[in-house]
Amino acid sequence: MHHQTHTNPHVHTTASTDTQQRPTSPAAWWRRVCPIPGTRLAVSGDLPGWGQALAEHLQHWVDNGVTHIVDVRCEWSDEAEVGRLQPAVTYHWVGTDDDGSGQPDEWFDAGVEAALEAMGDPTATTMIHCHMGVNRGPSMAFAVMLALGWEPVRAVEAIRSARPIAAVLYGMDALDWWHRRSATEPRVAAEQRAALSEWLEQHPVDVEWVINRIRRAEYS
Repeated sequence: MHHQTHTNPHVHTTASTDTQQRPTSPAAWWRRVCPIPGTRLAVSGDLPGWGQALAEHLQHWVDNGVTHIVDVRCEWSDEAEVGRLQPAVTYHWVGTDDDGSGQPDEWFDAGVEAALEAMGDPTATTMIHCHMGVNRGPSMAFAVMLALGWEPVRAVEAIRSARPIAAVLYGMDALDWWHRRSATEPRVAAEQRAALSEWLEQHPVDVEWVINRIRRAEYS
């Protein structure tokens, strides 16, 4: 199946043999609210650690319609601060590590359940975030979109269009999870895996470079 690709004005590429996308100014994307077109989901990096910066950024999320938060970091939880500052916002902590080794079905179960519960309210918008908004958060958003009926390549295209630094590292894990949970017919599952694998291979994000640029901003 041929999938149309679009040029993203926020992305330029390296001249390496294995061309990888290097989104312009990754640090500027780090904590940007990125609504995913066609959904009531948004992805981002995390809230600033504490104090006035956290309060102001959380207010920015609320001003952008966020009513629910699904935080997928294992290293930190903002539940107490969110509850104190914005008690109307529902907070779900579904923490996992970002070690590149894959994500278990139970993690996707918990995060997707939280997001779908939120989306039972037609006025709700769910923010799914990790630390940098590169791997875990976008991968969970991808899983939610699969559960909502999105075709895998269309879903990952929508996420990448909204957030150019989203590598969706655990996208194949999410797809395999969904195939098991939905008892997808083997032929369809194989076709979807091949199509997603091809798309990710053709549109790789230079994750090391992106993380390096965000780290520079984080510790500057």
